[in-house]
Amino acid sequence: MGDPYSDFYWQDGYGIFSVSPKRADTVVDYIKNQHIHHQKMSFKDEFRPFLKNYDIDFDDRNVWG
Repeated sequence: MGDPYSDFYWQDGYGIFSVSPKRADTVVDYIKNQHIHHQKMSFKDEFRPFLKNYDIDFDDRNVWG
């Protein structure tokens, strides 16, 4: 069957995270409006605290290429 996420991307480099079904509507709304949100805060400025909050080790050189 292959990897179900092999065609899931919108840019080079991405991550996949799960979300509780109870929060799915919140995530869908965020995705629909992220172009507005990212006019106020860059993706990088939003993503770094997310990674830190969930104790995900990262190196800026590896995350941003």
